[in-house]
Amino acid sequence: QVDSADPAMAAHIIQSVSGAAADLCKVQRALLSVSDKTGLVELATFLAGQGVELLSTGGTAKAIRNAGLPVVDVSDHTGFPEIMDGRVKTLHPKVHGGIMAVRGNAEHEAAMAANGITAIDLVVLNLYAFEATVAKGSDFNTCIENIDIGGPSMLRSSAKNHAYVTIATSPSQYGELMEEMRSNEGQTTLGLRRRFAAKAFATSAAYDSAIATWFAGELGDTAPVITRGYEHQMTLKYGCNPHQKPATISRPLGRDLPFTVANGTPGYINLLDALNAYQLVSELKQSLGLPAAASFKHVSPAGAAVAVPLTAEEALAYEIPDPSAITPLALAYLRARQADPMCSFGDFAAVSDVVDVATAQVLKKEVSDGIIAPGFEPEALAILASKKGGKFIALQASPDFTPPAVEYREVYGAAFSQARNATLVTPETITADIRTANKDVSPEAVRDLVVASIAIKYTQSNSVAYAKNGQVVGVGAGQQSRVDCVKLAGRKVAVWHLRQHPKVMGLQFKEGSKRQDRVNARVRYIEGDITDAERPIWEANFAEAPAPLTTEEKDEFMKALSGVSLSSDAFFPFRDSIDHASRFGVQYVAQAGGSAKDDQVVEACNEYGMAMGFTGLRLFHH
Repeated sequence: QVDSADPAMAAHIIQSVSGAAADLCKVQRALLSVSDKTGLVELATFLAGQGVELLSTGGTAKAIRNAGLPVVDVSDHTGFPEIMDGRVKTLHPKVHGGIMAVRGNAEHEAAMAANGITAIDLVVLNLYAFEATVAKGSDFNTCIENIDIGGPSMLRSSAKNHAYVTIATSPSQYGELMEEMRSNEGQTTLGLRRRFAAKAFATSAAYDSAIATWFAGELGDTAPVITRGYEHQMTLKYGCNPHQKPATISRPLGRDLPFTVANGTPGYINLLDALNAYQLVSELKQSLGLPAAASFKHVSPAGAAVAVPLTAEEALAYEIPDPSAITPLALAYLRARQADPMCSFGDFAAVSDVVDVATAQVLKKEVSDGIIAPGFEPEALAILASKKGGKFIALQASPDFTPPAVEYREVYGAAFSQARNATLVTPETITADIRTANKDVSPEAVRDLVVASIAIKYTQSNSVAYAKNGQVVGVGAGQQSRVDCVKLAGRKVAVWHLRQHPKVMGLQFKEGSKRQDRVNARVRYIEGDITDAERPIWEANFAEAPAPLTTEEKDEFMKALSGVSLSSDAFFPFRDSIDHASRFGVQYVAQAGGSAKDDQVVEACNEYGMAMGFTGLRLFHH
């Protein structure tokens, strides 16, 4: 621990240098040196029109000159040529002295006069594309050559002296810079200079971090220091809870966000749902080649599905009068939503394909917060934008986004990092190691096991999922005991199947009853444990009070359920999960394996005639 009052330590602290205090600073001379020429000519034209002298180097000077604008080469300004293949061009006292000089400081102004240094009031630069060079797979020496030296030096000099100098490091800042100068007769405000300086230092930190991380990786070491820079993108209403303010979304410097907002204003949990759900549906599409959808609540799927035609019973239970009229994508979302329509109330949806009108019409009828998709047909977006008084959230996922290989998060002051779980569950993952006596796993069962496995990959652990007919029919999420996951999800499977019971589908609701009220009333009818106080309210949904669905009727109907698949995000530690799953028509199982009692679990499956694949793949998600 260091004593801040220690005189020896104080001796190493450089004291501030006094100068003129100014909010507005006139831009009379600017140095422009950019690798990204976006917006360069427009900015240079504006500056020249403001009477600003332009200094520049290499390709930047050429682009300005080709636009018919006056520009002074830095080598002429310094009286020193660019040398050593351009490695040394701006590293000169006439450059850094002009940037670093404290205005209004007599000693600094005397030094400038004595050495022929003129002030530089604006620096516009961006750095060599080091990360892009690495991403292209360039060799070691090429990567080294693309480490910018002069750029970061000017960047830091300008940002340090932001009391008088403006530093712009991205074309995205040019518009604000020009508007500021227009509004202030060619001057910039201290507020803008401070904001730009903050971004400049963050850019420098992220750039150096990328170099240090790459270099350490080349040496086979872990980077000793990781610096991550972020740029603010949007302010959120609040975080997980209303009292958790402020809350924001930012993008890592050098990367874009994986989505844009097409409609509405997303919240913190909306975005967590969207980004997890979109990964899920993207992987389903990649693995199975079918349109896919997910219905998310609180960062776990209530349902997930691929486009598989509905049975006649499912169509009736899901209230779809004409299944032939729906498109494959709409079908996928219908299945995802109907896995557990009570839990999907107020969901965030994700789909793998461009949203068509049919899918938008399905969503229009449901209570939902938003959707993320790779695109929207114009009419479909108009339908969705009209939901919730125009507040329905539509996010367009970036189709060419590549997620970073390493993920970071902070919890209670500790920073965690891990390699992203980029392993794709495929049909081969399911069938590669079947150890049960029954090795007959139909293509439909393999599909369902893939659906269930990818769903639990994005479900809070511990988790299991049951699936049938291309859709999840029961998710057990976030339980500390695996058998409790199996029981929780199994209860949802029973409700899903019993919704197809003739007595449930024959319930006579009052005319004009709302869709979600019918969903909830059916579930309570199936559960049957209606209290005396609750009964009058529940019976008010119906034209006449229905006769009970008895335990015997439910048990008899459940006996007909078969062909169900079950996937677990980790091994089954005991056979109890298999014993319980047998009550819900499970014939196919996928699990990671690795338990000391794998043999007992296999034997349990053999006793029930189940086929079980060992994936060797744990899928915990936290």
